[in-house]
Amino acid sequence: MPRLPYVPSDLAEPREIVDAVRARRGGRLTNLDRLLLHSPPLTAGWNAFLGAVRTRLSLSPSVRELAICAVAVLNGADYELFHHSPEFLKAGGSQAQLDALQDVEAACANTRLFDAAERAVLRLSLEMTRSVTVEDETFGAAVQALGTTQAVVELVAAIATYNMVSRFLVALDVRPEASH
Repeated sequence: MPRLPYVPSDLAEPREIVDAVRARRGGRLTNLDRLLLHSPPLTAGWNAFLGAVRTRLSLSPSVRELAICAVAVLNGADYELFHHSPEFLKAGGSQAQLDALQDVEAACANTRLFDAAERAVLRLSLEMTRSVTVEDETFGAAVQALGTTQAVVELVAAIATYNMVSRFLVALDVRPEASH
């Protein structure tokens, strides 16, 4: 059980916010949503912001999901990894890569499973998550790997966003849904 009770899965009010969340989630409320909905204003902002990060950025889904999975592992956010592992695989990642992410630091140096661009994404995710500050060399590698300023900004934002998500999940002990 989470540290706070979930709102009911059949919650209907406030209708506009609940409907917006259900629309983004394909008709259901996740356990994360069921905790967020204790604060409707927070839920509305969260839903709009995370919806943008997940679906409206130009950042490649494979890059985004690689970074999200790395953040999830680094922060011990099992719920986040549970939900984003399938997205990583769907975006072109491999099960071997996903397995290697169990040790993100080692994955940063794994030239067999990760190309230079992927290793740059992993290193940026590692440094932003562990120490917040990013070494110039790491940032330069990310810029080179991504090629555009927009992609770099979006990757940094995705990493920062999913650090926020994972901290919320871990602090409240949100568990994966029984059926996914």
